Amino acid sequence: MRATTATVRAVNGMTARWAADGLSPDALARGTTFSAVGLWPLLAFLADGACDPARGELQDALGMRADEAAEAARGLLGALARIRGSSAAIGLWARPEVKVHGRWAAGLPDATLGRLSGDDEADKKALDTWAAERTGGLIPAMPLRPDRATRLVLANAQAVRTKWLRPFHESWLTPTAESPWAGRELVGLSRRTSLLDRVGVAKTPAGRLTVLQVLGNTGVDVHLLLGERDSAPGAVLAAGTDILSGTHHVVPGSLLPLGEPGPGLDIRHVRALDRDHVLSVTTSPFALTADHDLLATADLFGLKSAMDADRGHFPGVSDTPLAVEQANQSAAAHFTAKGFQSATVTAFGAVAGCAAQTPRYVVRRIGLVLDRPFGFLTVHRTSRLVLSAGWVSEPIDRSAVEADYENDDYDDEYDDED
Repeated sequence: MRATTATVRAVNGMTARWAADGLSPDALARGTTFSAVGLWPLLAFLADGACDPARGELQDALGMRADEAAEAARGLLGALARIRGSSAAIGLWARPEVKVHGRWAAGLPDATLGRLSGDDEADKKALDTWAAERTGGLIPAMPLRPDRATRLVLANAQAVRTKWLRPFHESWLTPTAESPWAGRELVGLSRRTSLLDRVGVAKTPAGRLTVLQVLGNTGVDVHLLLGERDSAPGAVLAAGTDILSGTHHVVPGSLLPLGEPGPGLDIRHVRALDRDHVLSVTTSPFALTADHDLLATADLFGLKSAMDADRGHFPGVSDTPLAVEQANQSAAAHFTAKGFQSATVTAFGAVAGCAAQTPRYVVRRIGLVLDRPFGFLTVHRTSRLVLSAGWVSEPIDRSAVEADYENDDYDDEYDDED
């Protein structure tokens, strides 16, 4: 994938701001997932067709001039589509009376272009079908409902699927007494590797942050983030995003001191039968869904002025005066023993307006247990672009071991990570 440094910086910046300022306490308490990659291109295309003051606010949110952002969005969407296991799609639907300018519409790469009929149920069915098809069913419905006032719908669907280079083993997870999950019998995922530097610790404004990299076979990895017990979830996610740009230095596992140098870690020397050092990880699987009303934090996304229906804000889109009435994102993320998949659909609606033997060696053993709420980032390995992010608040109970977080689509051979 090729994405310019400026684009990655801008999108990851939005991810960090969204994590820090755009997630409600209720959403974090339930567990949530979101994707700035799913939103940023739409804001860029809107900015390209906007006039001031909406244009200026959108540019500030994008961190880039409108014309530059639109071109960057086209490059970003093309790059996302070239990642194995990933897809991205744009859709535009308008009422017959809304004449969309050809130049602006031509700037939407490989877009689905459709018409809104004015029949609310028929339009909703068509939009839902598009969302489900573009995300492999992970997002079954468009996150807005068109009505008679809806003149135009602009949407982006993004999906990511990867298989772990080395799978986890299903196990049980018994939280410590200090964990908010204490007393519960939980489903766990465990694995061991000799690659100690898959884990590291950074000192951040949110406190010490333990970062575990789980590598996928498509060039997409998931970074699990465990902060201090009193660290705010948004701050943990923002700090994890900042690590990708080098803002915070990560000390790799092979260089960490013995003891408990980071949240969830226990590092010691142990006797073993072979020379290999060991990183042992136990975590919780998760299956998250979330819906976000982007207009609830309109300032964060540069949409405040664009909501004013007393005037039109997008003359570059259409001569029909348009204002943003709905802006929503539906997101899903599934982390299993075999792999990870996530999807988002973001939409804007505009109105007129491993035997007992004698151990021979002393080796370093790193144990990491994520037995309390933690964050995650889905990261493209080479560009460091965050494709999705989220917070896991609730684990899966042992009684729900046959719940639908497991996905049989991953049944095939695995590459050897070591």
